[in-house]
Amino acid sequence: MAVWDIKERYDLVRSNEATRGDIGMTSSSQSATFEKVQISTTGNAVSFGNLNTSDYNGGGVSGSQTRIVHGGGNQPSFSNAISYKEFSHSGNFSDFGNLTTGRQMLTSASNGNMAVFMGGRTPSASNVIDRIGFSTLGDAVDFGDLTVARFGASAMQSPTRAIFAGGGAPTNVIDFIDFASFGNATDFGDIGSSSYYNYFAGSSSDTRGVFGGGGNPSNTSIINFVTMASTGDSQDFGDLTVSRITMSAAGNSNRICFFSGQQTPAPAPGTDVIDYITIATTGNATDFGDTSESLGFKTGGGSNGHGGLKLDNFQRPSATYMPGSGRGLILGGSSPGIQMDLIHIPTLGNASDFGDLTIDRNGTTGASSLTRGFAFGGVSPSKVNSIECFEFQSLGNPFDFGDLSAARSNMGSGHGSTTRALCFAGLEDSGPFVNTIEYITMATVGNVTDFGDATASIANHCGTGSITRAVMGGGMTPEPSNIIDYVTIASTGDATDFGDLSAARGEVGAVSNSTRGIYGGGRADSTGNDVDIIEYVTISSTGNTTDFGDLSVSRRGDGAMGGLSNSIRGVFAGGYDQSPGAYLNTMDYITIASTGDATDFGDLTTLNGTGVGSASDSHGGLQG
Repeated sequence: MAVWDIKERYDLVRSNEATRGDIGMTSSSQSATFEKVQISTTGNAVSFGNLNTSDYNGGGVSGSQTRIVHGGGNQPSFSNAISYKEFSHSGNFSDFGNLTTGRQMLTSASNGNMAVFMGGRTPSASNVIDRIGFSTLGDAVDFGDLTVARFGASAMQSPTRAIFAGGGAPTNVIDFIDFASFGNATDFGDIGSSSYYNYFAGSSSDTRGVFGGGGNPSNTSIINFVTMASTGDSQDFGDLTVSRITMSAAGNSNRICFFSGQQTPAPAPGTDVIDYITIATTGNATDFGDTSESLGFKTGGGSNGHGGLKLDNFQRPSATYMPGSGRGLILGGSSPGIQMDLIHIPTLGNASDFGDLTIDRNGTTGASSLTRGFAFGGVSPSKVNSIECFEFQSLGNPFDFGDLSAARSNMGSGHGSTTRALCFAGLEDSGPFVNTIEYITMATVGNVTDFGDATASIANHCGTGSITRAVMGGGMTPEPSNIIDYVTIASTGDATDFGDLSAARGEVGAVSNSTRGIYGGGRADSTGNDVDIIEYVTISSTGNTTDFGDLSVSRRGDGAMGGLSNSIRGVFAGGYDQSPGAYLNTMDYITIASTGDATDFGDLTTLNGTGVGSASDSHGGLQG
């Protein structure tokens, strides 16, 4: 695990040298493989998964804080495919949707919420600009047109605008768009230090854009820069270490790395060079390292730290907390319903006070990202539709985030990925069981969006899963149920049957790592008999549960029992024991990758058995 030097970090923040993200990626025109570097260091690139299509030659690439997208390409024909993956996930890309038209040698830029793809060739030069939203899978829609149709341009971005420089026809045009205003591009200026304008690569901080390569056939090492918030001609910055064209670039707030490319003049070979510049200065590039091979002609690059991403959207580390280190919170419940109990999942011990919810919430639902946790709905004393949000790093009370589509409780436990949180089914204010599945985009305050429907109208239907899949098990219809169903988190649509629990039960607790989903305890029949059963599923497959072991105490959640996890350990928290009829402060834990009975972890701050929400910064949905 990385060690955070907090003093060094705050010195960087105070001197305006703190970066957003630090992962830079590049595609290859030789294969479907992506490679990555840590931009703030130096060294060779390493493999980072494969595209899910063969359309890798000449696609456009851009990133948000959490997700990278690739669009278009040509292998063997002009492609309209868009693919994506999470920066936190080490696996391969998945299907996102389609561009408005298939093309290659297009360029992409983003502001974290939106990605735009511009230009390209079909084989004639294109002036198309189309756009997608990072948080919602689907096809691109029209944004507007470039001032000049072209391909092989460079892209730079700030949080408010994207700037496109040069490209083939060839042209010396620099134009720009404002992300907030759909429509055609506007003239920015001209490239000022070259008479040839094809095949640049570029990136930016939020104040300065830098692009290199291309240029005059006798000088393809040129680097130019522009000031993002102004207009005007580009100015000379320096030279690359190796003259080349059609390379890719990726940057953070301080640096830009240029990857590989085609040396000139033809038929010179490609190069595996990576070099970098410091954005705020001027001067020649410096050697960074090498790609695994010459990535060839027509590559694309992107990062999770470029200038289009607002620095305020990134949670800065504190002296006492690092995101993903294992914080878990138990939210609300029956006694008294406003408390927020904190544990550190890797360390045995009793819970401590984190803060208070804004209202009592019994029968609430929890979900979380690496940095934020949420409490959805609940009873207070009637059912409510409000959603509260808190930051894991800061002890204290939450703030209002938005609303459910209706007042609802008993949604069991939620689940999510690094970007989305889902809540499942439940009881609405008038009393009926519903099958509604809804989601929020966790980085953006607002109300829920409809996702689809569960396979049954059900309450206390507990969610767990991985970064790609949410798996919901058990529940009450109003009788206990053995249903397990699942959805793909990044899409929308109705749930699909996964398999069955070993026996019907509701009000279970649920934990997971990236591969196993585990259900513990629950109510076995309408008379309230509780069980100590723990069983598991393999999240990536489908099928019935397998026996894991037993809880230390038979109990149920009367909504959901608390369930918190990291990649190693799952903790079941609180509950209600029908015999002798008592609320519990019990917490016990399991090692997820093994099997066996649960072991004592510690105690909650109160006897809080029922209707709690759970949120951790390291559950299975946050693990790549």
